[in-house]
Formats: sequence, structure tokens, C-alpha cells
Amino acid sequence: MIKVGLTGGIGAGKTLVSQIFHLLGVPVYYADQRAKWLMANNSSLIVQIKSIFGDEAYSGSNQLNREYLASRVFNNADQLEKLNKLVHPTVGEDYQEWLRQHAESAYTIKEAALIFETQSHQTLDKVILVTAPVKVRVERTLLRDNHRSRSQVNDIIERQMQENEKKSLADIIIDNDGTKLLIPQVMKINQMLMEESLK
Repeated sequence: MIKVGLTGGIGAGKTLVSQIFHLLGVPVYYADQRAKWLMANNSSLIVQIKSIFGDEAYSGSNQLNREYLASRVFNNADQLEKLNKLVHPTVGEDYQEWLRQHAESAYTIKEAALIFETQSHQTLDKVILVTAPVKVRVERTLLRDNHRSRSQVNDIIERQMQENEKKSLADIIIDNDGTKLLIPQVMKINQMLMEESLK
């Protein structure tokens, strides 16, 4: 089985691309969604988060207090690193278990915002990068996340790894600038990966 990562900056369209792969029957592990689920449901992780960020990190019946946690980590690199050091290993274990459940697949996709930043690309066979111009990404994000301001979106983009650096590390690039059709690009990659899995 070929382990493929799929990533891209905010607004690039990585989730849409992964959904196309899913429609083709490819198993997709949505790492960012699983991280949120694990933070709310994994008892060991909940205890660890509370021990560092306090009981305020959860409200009521262990409901994750996202706003509180975001306010603690968004402008504080040290606090964000502490949170990531708790969450990423737990997600990593969950992903390994998921891989075992899909061992018969020709290839699998791991969709995550931070693949190069967490060095997890080193554990994958290939990484697909979804790209789009910054202006396009900002407009898409504002349409999708109406609670964010333009300056907030630009701040997020500034904090993310630069596109050129990601391109130099990626094995396959999908251009989602709005002028090129996505489905033919995904179909071509799917065919290539299916053929590689048979070698």
C-alpha cells in the first residue's frame, strides 16, 4: 500500500481534492478532523491538555473549549508547540491504527494542513500539494469562514510555511487556481498511483 499525504495552505482546496479521491473509492484519513475528535474524546489526551492548559480548556461534560484554547495558543508559539506535542503523537497512533484497517488498499490518502511542518512527510511515500494564488485563497476562505476577517486570514497565511518551500518538498502538485479543472488532475494522479501499487 502506498501512503500518500495531501496538504495545502488555507483556502487552497485540499479538502475538496481529498473528497474527489474519496469519491473514487480511495480511503482518506482527515487528520485535522480526527485531531479535533480526539481532543474531545480521547480521555488520556483530555487529561494531558487539562494538565497544561487548565480545566478551562473544557467546559461541561468534557466539551472542548475551542475559543479558550485558541486564545491561549494563537499568538503564543510556545503554547502552540506544547499543544501540538500532545495532539500530534495521539493523531499519529490513530492514523497507524487506521492504516492497519485499510491494509488491503492500493493506496491511502492522509489529508492534513501540517504535513511538512510536522515532518510527517518523512513517514509517507508521496505528498500531493494543492496550490492556489494567495489572493484566491483569501477570497475562498472569507466565503467559507464568515467569522474571519481579511486580516485574520492574511495572518494565518503569513504563519504557514511558504508555498515555494512546500513545492520544493512535494512530489505531486495540483493547481487549483480556478482556471484548471480539478477532476482530470485527480484522475491522472489516481491512475498513476494505481499503476505504481501494482509494481
